This record gives sequence, structure tokens and C-alpha cells, in this order.
Amino acid sequence: MDEIFLILGSVFLVSIASLVGIAAIGLREKVFRKIVLYLVSFSAGALFGGAFIHLLPETAREFGFGVEASLLVLAGIVLFFVIEKVIHWHHCHLATPAGTVHSFGYMNLLGDAVHNFVDGLMIAGSYLAGFSLGVTTTVAVLLHEIPQEIGDFAVLVHSGFSRKKALCFNFLSALTAVLGAVAAVAMSAFVENAAFFLLPFTAGGFIYIAGSDLIPELKKCIPVRESLLQLVAMLCGISVMFLLVLLE
Repeated sequence: MDEIFLILGSVFLVSIASLVGIAAIGLREKVFRKIVLYLVSFSAGALFGGAFIHLLPETAREFGFGVEASLLVLAGIVLFFVIEKVIHWHHCHLATPAGTVHSFGYMNLLGDAVHNFVDGLMIAGSYLAGFSLGVTTTVAVLLHEIPQEIGDFAVLVHSGFSRKKALCFNFLSALTAVLGAVAAVAMSAFVENAAFFLLPFTAGGFIYIAGSDLIPELKKCIPVRESLLQLVAMLCGISVMFLLVLLE
């Protein structure tokens, strides 16, 4: 029972990150964009670190690392690819015609809800494998959610929502992570060694998000000084994940 409360508490903490848009309201756009890029760099490092320093080694230690584990990593990558393809397809078809700006905003919320559901699965699955691994995954997801939720907030405001409504709807969308956590706990009750499926799957999701979504954003910034600062921020994200290993 204590484990369930811990899982739900961690998922709810991550959901609260959707309210980070409050802090971005008063910032000038130029400052806002610079901060977001460094947050993206940091979270990319944290996600790579979470996958390669925590999740994959834990999978190998507990269950070995054979073809099955590799296929589950690939399944995580493919699932996130499919989710993004569906979301982008809807964006392309809903954002073009006149008068459909709000539809684009709602579709962004739908895509974010699916993504947060999977985040809940990953956090709960990691806690089921061990307390320290659950904390590590929660930290990695949280660090990724901050820049993402700032971006989602900006999209909703741009699509026509008031800032207050954008915050409320973004938070409601984030709460689907709780549903994902509940689904993972339910799965563990019926599937033996559910962590074997969820840990490499989570690693695949982390690798996809960092490599496909975050790194390409950083490659758009060419100036050497900014690029070096982004590299430092990424290394800081990796270092945080490594320090968590030392604290275990």
C-alpha cells in the first residue's frame, strides 16, 4: 500500500510540472527562448543518463539483457514514434484550414495526454522494480516535463486559449499520468515480473524523446557560445543521473 501512495505521489508531482507556465508568463520572449533551450539541453542529458546509467543496467542486473530486452527497448522507441506521427498528422490536417486554431490547441492537449499516460506507466514500472530506480525515473521525467510543459503552454496560448485556461487544461492533460500509473500497478498484479517489460520499454521511450525530440531542437542553434553552454547543460543532466547512482 505504501508503494502505491509513493507511485501516485511521484506521478502527481510530475503532473504539477504542467503549471510551470506560471513562471513563464512574466518573462520576455527573448529571455524565455534562451532559458528553454538550456532546459531542453539539461533534460536531454537527464533522459540519456536515466536510460543508460539506470534503466538498462537495472534490466541487465535483474533479468539479463538478451534479445527480448532489446526488442522491448525498440518497442518503446517505435511506440513513441507512432504516437508522434499520429499527432503530427492531425496537426498538419487541422492547422491549415481557416478558423481551426482552437482545434489545433485541443489536438495538442490530446497528444500531451497520451504522452503523460505513458510517463505514468514508466514511473510506476520503475518503482515496481525498486525504490531508487523509481526516484531516478521520476527525476528524469520531471526534468523533461519542465521544458515540454512550457512549450505546451505557449502552444495553447498561441491557439487562442487565455493564459488561465491554458494552465488549467494543461494540468488536466497532465493528470492522465495518474491513469498510466494505475494501469501499470494493475498490470503488475496480473503479469509476473512486469518490471521486465516496463524497464527496457521506459529506456526506449527516454532514448527516443532525447534523441528525436530534444537533440534536433538544440542543433538549430549555431553560435559557438550558445552551443557550448548547451553542451555543459547536457553534461550537467547526465551528471545528475550519475550522482543519483552514488547516492543509492
